[in-house]
Amino acid sequence: MTALTRETTGAMMLRRLRSPAAWAETVDLFAVLTAASLPWSTSLAAIFNALMLVCMVPFLDVRDFVQSLKRPICAAPIALVLLALVGMLWSDAAWGARLYAVNPTVKLLVLPVLLYHFERSPRGQWVFVAFLVSCALLSVMSWLVAFNPALSIKPGNVERGIFVKNYIDQSQEFTLCAVALAYPVVMLLREKRYWLATLLTALALSFFVNMAFVVVSRTALVTVPIMLAVFAFLHLQWRSILVICGALVVFGLLAWQSSPQLRRTADTFSSDYRLYKEQGIPTSMGLRIEFWRKSLGFFAEAPIMGHGTGSTRGLFEQVATPSGHYQASAEVIGNPHNQTLNVAVQWGVIGIVVLYAIWLVHLLLFRGDGLANWIGLLVVVQNIFTSLFNSHLFDFHEGWMYVIGVGVAGGMVIRARQARPKVGEAGS
Repeated sequence: MTALTRETTGAMMLRRLRSPAAWAETVDLFAVLTAASLPWSTSLAAIFNALMLVCMVPFLDVRDFVQSLKRPICAAPIALVLLALVGMLWSDAAWGARLYAVNPTVKLLVLPVLLYHFERSPRGQWVFVAFLVSCALLSVMSWLVAFNPALSIKPGNVERGIFVKNYIDQSQEFTLCAVALAYPVVMLLREKRYWLATLLTALALSFFVNMAFVVVSRTALVTVPIMLAVFAFLHLQWRSILVICGALVVFGLLAWQSSPQLRRTADTFSSDYRLYKEQGIPTSMGLRIEFWRKSLGFFAEAPIMGHGTGSTRGLFEQVATPSGHYQASAEVIGNPHNQTLNVAVQWGVIGIVVLYAIWLVHLLLFRGDGLANWIGLLVVVQNIFTSLFNSHLFDFHEGWMYVIGVGVAGGMVIRARQARPKVGEAGS
């Protein structure tokens, strides 16, 4: 009986190894694990993503996949990676710096892979559920760490309520989840499924409450109203918009009055700028202004092709002033904290055109109704506006949020569009 069991198990494993469907399910599983691990660990997310790519190889239709790469939604991100590679040829930076600067763009090559796979997989929604549940658990840990900082696993952690990563990444996750839940809540209310709508509303509010009373990034404070405005414009009538705006104003005033943390975060906008202008102190906002000012000068020196891949740090070193009274001008960095300027300094107008083409074709991909359209649109909108203050397409965490969000949602949208003609033909 034991031998028979071993043979049966072995035969079953062999059968699964020969099954394209089994490999596709494994790819889905690793995609889910990648999304679930992203809020907690960069290493785990990278490992699961690599395993996902490996599992696609055995039964990949190479001709069909290559054909899919010709679409603008795939060609545009590939073009940016190729530009980074070609841009090494006219850069004056050391080869190590050039190769290092290419690395942040490589993740964009996974985007066409996800688009291709989730056109064919019916389990794309699992990825989003996994990310939502993972962020909800992280929110619980954030509260626990806020009350007991010793629970944080970050050595020497000084950020309130941060269990892993940092407050910028955490705010990006919570903002995306909270605003993304608006669509299913509205749909459930229209279907009169009040209990589930109430549950999702409470979950969304829990993210906002955490950001109001524990920790929030200033980028999130700026982008949340924009993201909510996009949702209201697309999915609500004017009467509903006015009611919700009133409720948000009330919630905002209550949060403002009862949360010293929120007031301190908002106050840093003016205080950081004043310290930078009057004393040259390298505050967060002051450094950004300094980086942007210098980057515009670098762009003006080489507006068409830029200074080449990996050239940014060297350019900042050349114009850095000796550390003294005006300390902000002495800072040297390889990232100007603005996605457009990051691209412009290295690859000029050519790079800007490619970057904006990526955002444009992905925005156009998510025209229409449905949860996948809403999530994909929200991911792109969030990336565009947060990239005014950071290079979020190139940053590890936010860049992978973009790749996974657009890749999975885009595949789901294309799959749904391809299914519609078949439904029409079947009914004719």
